[in-house]
This record gives sequence, structure tokens and C-alpha cells, in this order.
Amino acid sequence: MAEITLRKYHGLGNDYLIYDPNRNACELQERQVEALCRRNLGVGADGILYGPFFDGDKMRVRIFNPDGSEAEKSGNGIRIFSKYLKDMGYVTEESYVLHTKAGETRVTFLNEQGDLMRVDMGYPEFVAKEIPVVGFEGEIVNEAIFFGDNFYNATCVSLGNPNCVLMLEEVSQKKAMQLGPYVENSRYFPNRINMQLCQVLDRENIQIEIYERGAGYTYASGTGACAAAAASHKMGFVGDRVTVHMHGGELLVEFARDGRIDMTGPVVYIGSITLAEQFFA
Repeated sequence: MAEITLRKYHGLGNDYLIYDPNRNACELQERQVEALCRRNLGVGADGILYGPFFDGDKMRVRIFNPDGSEAEKSGNGIRIFSKYLKDMGYVTEESYVLHTKAGETRVTFLNEQGDLMRVDMGYPEFVAKEIPVVGFEGEIVNEAIFFGDNFYNATCVSLGNPNCVLMLEEVSQKKAMQLGPYVENSRYFPNRINMQLCQVLDRENIQIEIYERGAGYTYASGTGACAAAAASHKMGFVGDRVTVHMHGGELLVEFARDGRIDMTGPVVYIGSITLAEQFFA
């Protein structure tokens, strides 16, 4: 069996493994994703970025959650994969376009090292059928929805993947871990959903705690940060420039006049990993 190598990066503590099909002979399977992401028995990660794949001049990545399910989009994942592409010489331009299951995303490197970048996250979508959410029509903004044992003020938003933002006076990791499974697997969300607990600190700052579909509690999330900022912006709680504070650190989210979202944040390279031959056997 040929040697298998991966590279590991993190964005504010949200860590991913890169599995490059151009440098590894084995095709990645769902069971292998689960095995690799296990922190006690595998390498450990919040997900796997599988790529790059080439379709003409288009460069594509597949994003997998630790449970083996495939995600449409990941803000941290896009930044991490972009850093990998720059490190390995796939991308030499200051700005390029990456394709995910949710469509294309433009990434701009803000320094020579490529470890700080701005990502065009597109337009937030609040309409129920586009997220999707069943049992509701039109936009879901500040709706009272029952989860677990109580009603919560919820705003649902898609940024290529589904998110449910719950506005609270105070947020905590404990609350996110208690409430997350109820929200993720609620009957309202046929594709499951990512949850963000959001506390507005002032017009330029929000604090969030995150429970991700297929991953559980995570230190940070790019799409989650943008979703919470978009919900806060939609309700008029914040302005056009918002710092999103998370367990793992901060991301800057900015809104253009037409509502389009830019996200700016860092990436850290952790190291290269060579797997034992029997791991994929």
C-alpha cells in the first residue's frame, strides 16, 4: 500500500485535515473520514478537506464533517484550504476562486505568507425554503421557536449551508452543548442545521458559541460567525463592520451596501502527518 500523507491546519482552533487526491493514491471513504477525525483513535480534527479536484480551470474542494457527512461550505475550511493551496504552489495569485458544494467563493490573500485572508461569503438568505426550514414561510427572522424545553428567538440563515442563530442575553459553552443537539436535529430542519448562540455586546461586537452539524461543539466557525453577524445586522443590532468573538478567537465580518458579506481571518499550519499503512487497510 502506498504511503498516505495529510497536512493539518487550524483557523482559530477549528482544525482540519487536508487529504490531497493528487498526492495520495487511495480514494477517501466515509468510514475513513470518521476514523481520521477521532481524537483518541485517529489523527483528530473538526473535519477533512478533500481536494483539490480540477474541472478545466475550476478548482474544487469537498468538505467533510467528522461523522462522514459532506458539508456544503465552511468559512474556516475555505481559508484553511486556501492556505494549503498557496503552500503547495497550486495558487500563486493574490486572489483566486475556489468551488465548493455551495458554489464559488473568491479568496484574497492579505499577506505574503497567505495566512491572513479575506473571503467573499456571498449573500445571506433568510427565506425558509432556501435554507431549508419546514413549517414556515417567508423569512425566518426573530421567530419564537421551541427547542428542548423552551422557546427561543431564532433567525435562520443560509450562507450556502444552513444556520440557526439564537439571540440570548448571555452565551456559554455549557448552554451550546446542552441546546445544540436539539436544534441540530429538530424536525424543522430536514438537512439538520448549525447552531449559533449569539450575544450582542455593542454595535461593533458580538459573542457567539457554536454547535455544528455533524461535528458538535466547535471553537470557531467562519460561516457560523457570518450567520450570527448577518442575523444581528438584519435586526439592526450592529453596523456594517462586526467583530465576532468566539471561543477560539475573532473574525471580522463586513457588509457591503448590497448586503454581500466579507470575512477576514487567520490560518495556522500545524504540520504534516504520515499514516501507518494499516490505518486505511
